[in-house]
Amino acid sequence: MTLNRNPAVDSFLESLDHPLKPVIESLRLAVLEADDAITEQIKWKAPSFCFDSVDRVTFNLRPLHHVQLIFHRGAKTKADNFDFDAAKWNDLLEMIGQDRGQVIFPSAEAATARQAEFVVLVREWVRA
Repeated sequence: MTLNRNPAVDSFLESLDHPLKPVIESLRLAVLEADDAITEQIKWKAPSFCFDSVDRVTFNLRPLHHVQLIFHRGAKTKADNFDFDAAKWNDLLEMIGQDRGQVIFPSAEAATARQAEFVVLVREWVRA
């Protein structure tokens, strides 16, 4: 699978000072591996992942004690039907709005243990 790595994100991560940086780097690659159509950019001072040119998953790097990823459908709420079964993922994804959720990994071990499941979640989310 070809990863759509963006050199700007590579550069950003090289200079990132975060205690969970290795987890962030690993999850970045996991998101890119979830679907060949996913691309990345820096948005809101963090890696953000797009599908069909719409931001769908974005890191929130402000918390230093865990890794948080926001799952969304772009910058603005959409009024269309969102065909995603959030209940299927309620032990990994916490919905924080009708079309927004978050995944929080409290540690490197938690991220590693759930990475395969996380990849499937990303794949389903971006295609919903």
